[in-house]
Amino acid sequence: MSSSTPLLAVDELSVVFGGRGSDEVRAVDGVSFTLEEGRVTGLVGESGCGKSVTSLALMGLLPERGVKVGGSAVMRLPEGPVDLLKLSQRKMRDLRGSRLAMIFQDPLSSLNPVVPIGRQVTEILKRHRGMRGSAAEKEAAELLNRVGIPDPNRRLREYPHQLSGGMRQRALIAMAVACRPRVMIADEPTTALDVTIQAQILELLKDLVTEEGTALLMITHDLGVVAGLCDDINVLYAGRAVEKAPRAPLFADPTHPYTVGLLGSIPRLDAPRGEPLTPIRGSINDNIAWAKGCAFAPRCDHYTLECLQGPPALAAVGTAAGVEGRERSDTAGAGGAEHVHRCVNPIGHADVLDRPSLEGPALVGEDEEAQG
Repeated sequence: MSSSTPLLAVDELSVVFGGRGSDEVRAVDGVSFTLEEGRVTGLVGESGCGKSVTSLALMGLLPERGVKVGGSAVMRLPEGPVDLLKLSQRKMRDLRGSRLAMIFQDPLSSLNPVVPIGRQVTEILKRHRGMRGSAAEKEAAELLNRVGIPDPNRRLREYPHQLSGGMRQRALIAMAVACRPRVMIADEPTTALDVTIQAQILELLKDLVTEEGTALLMITHDLGVVAGLCDDINVLYAGRAVEKAPRAPLFADPTHPYTVGLLGSIPRLDAPRGEPLTPIRGSINDNIAWAKGCAFAPRCDHYTLECLQGPPALAAVGTAAGVEGRERSDTAGAGGAEHVHRCVNPIGHADVLDRPSLEGPALVGEDEEAQG
C-alpha cells in the first residue's frame, strides 16, 4: 500500500440490526481497511458475510431506526477530514454523488424505469455541478461516450428497458463518475453480465481509477474479478476480516482455510481435466459467535480445540494466536502492505489434530445451557 494518507480510513466498523441481547444480528463486526488514491481494494466473501452492509454504512444508506453503527470512517477532503458515520443526512447528501459515489449491483432496479437515461444523468450534474440546459446534456453525452456507450445522444432519450444489461451498467458508472469522486464503491457491478461484458466493465473501472486517481472499493464474491482488478484484498467471513493481503501474496500463499476454500471452489484453467471442484461444506449460516471462537470452525477441515477458545485476533502471517510459530515468508507485497490472518491453525501451520465435535457441548452457549 501507499505510505501516503489514505483517502478513506475505516476503523472498527460495526453494524448491528435488531433489538437487544440475543435478538441482535451483528452483520459487520470490527472491519478495518483503507482506500488509497489510485488503488483498488477488494472486499471478498460469500453472500451474507457483511460486504454490502459495509458499503451501505459508508454511504449513509442504512435505515436510521433499528440499526446501530459503530467505529469510524474518516474521509480526507480538501477542507479537512470528516467521519462519514457522524455526518448529518444533509451533509451526507451533499457528499454523495460528488466526492463519494457508488455503483449498485442491479442496474435495472437502480435506474428509474420511467425516466430517460439522459435526465437521470443530468440530474446529478445539476445537483452537484450546477450545470443546466444544453451544457448539462452535452456533458451527459460525453460521459456516456466515455464509458463506451455508442451513439450517446440517442441513448440519452431512451429508457432503461431499451438498453442492454451492459449498457445499463455503463450508464450507472457514468452517473457515478459524473462529478469525479475521490472515493467510489462498486457493489458486485458485474454479477448479472456475461463474461465478455464483465471484462469490458472491469477494464473501464481500471482505466477510471488510473486516470482520475480515484480510490475504488470493489465488493465481490468472484475471485476472478479480484485477481484482475484489486490491488489489496480483504476476505470477510461472518462480518469480520479473516485474511488481508495484497493481491500477489494472497493468491500465491493463502493461509486462512476460508480463503483456501474460496480458491478451491472455482474452476482453474491449469487444473487437470475432469478434476472436481472442492466446495466449502455447509453454508454461511453454519457458524458460531465470534465470542466463542472462530466463526468458520463448523465448516473448517483444519480446526482444533484451540479454535474454540475465544475470538482469534488478526496476526501477521508466520504467527498464529495461541499456536507455536512456523517458518514462513511474510511477503509484504506492493507498497509494503502486511499479510495478516485471523486463524490459530492456518493452512500449512501444523498437522490437523483431534477435532472436537461441533455438535456437542463445546459450542453450547450460556443461554442454551439455561434453556436445557
